[in-house]
Amino acid sequence: MTWGNDTDATSAREQLELFVDKGGTLVDTAASYVGGDSEKLLGQLLTKHISRREVVLVSKAGVRSWRTGERSAVSDAGRGTLLDTLDDSLARLGTDHLDLWLVQIPDYYTPMEETASALEMAVRSGRTRYVGVSNYPAWAAVHMADLLGSAIGMAGVQTEYSLLNRSAEQELIPAAQELGFGVIGWSALGRGVLTGKYRNSTPPDSRGASVHLAGFVAPYLNDDAARVVNAVATAAAGLERSPLEVALAWARGSDGIDCSIVGARNTHQLRDILAAADLQLEPQIRHVLNEVS
Repeated sequence: MTWGNDTDATSAREQLELFVDKGGTLVDTAASYVGGDSEKLLGQLLTKHISRREVVLVSKAGVRSWRTGERSAVSDAGRGTLLDTLDDSLARLGTDHLDLWLVQIPDYYTPMEETASALEMAVRSGRTRYVGVSNYPAWAAVHMADLLGSAIGMAGVQTEYSLLNRSAEQELIPAAQELGFGVIGWSALGRGVLTGKYRNSTPPDSRGASVHLAGFVAPYLNDDAARVVNAVATAAAGLERSPLEVALAWARGSDGIDCSIVGARNTHQLRDILAAADLQLEPQIRHVLNEVS
């Protein structure tokens, strides 16, 4: 999400090469990230440094603009806009197809039948292998799955999921399990808060201190979140691991979550994230964290 802005080309290349070298495959981006610059930077790396065949490429469309000074988006999931955006994404990424293409946010002013027709057209034209939705409530995700039917199918839904946001457990995850589509959890580190970096203050080089992402972090800088962060830190101390590793292990091992997305800004952060791959939480630790959150 920060590639092309907070993360420059050199750091992005280091991260992608490290990620692939360690066995990582899924790379997530969106047409709306940094006005398309994130996709452009990723495309340059896939052209010059990493083979396109080595990654599962995911992108999203349906956000026309961000409201100035806010973290709220103006959606547009009309057929023409979606397909034009997809073509622009493919051009920036330097590829003829995506592996998974998602509608980034719901658009309640466009009939879902029209949105579904764009997803179907994208699959039938070969511009994407699979389709799905992102940040949709359960009822809307289920309706979209019904509209796509078995011929096209909805491969998955992307939703925020961490110890600080477990709302997907109420309806979305059960619906996905019942209907057979996957769930990708984004912001597994609670927008960075679960790392513990904000426990005492806001680091000047963090997203919470940045002009364009402070509002993204702010909802989790409260007393309720602090209790969860403290519990994660306590568990981490007992395991002699970092809070980051515990938070990721919890998300990765959660029932109904097929994979978790994290957004490292630099190579150091990515190394810390990859270090969590071998950690599996004991049932009693998971139970305590579930209770606290």
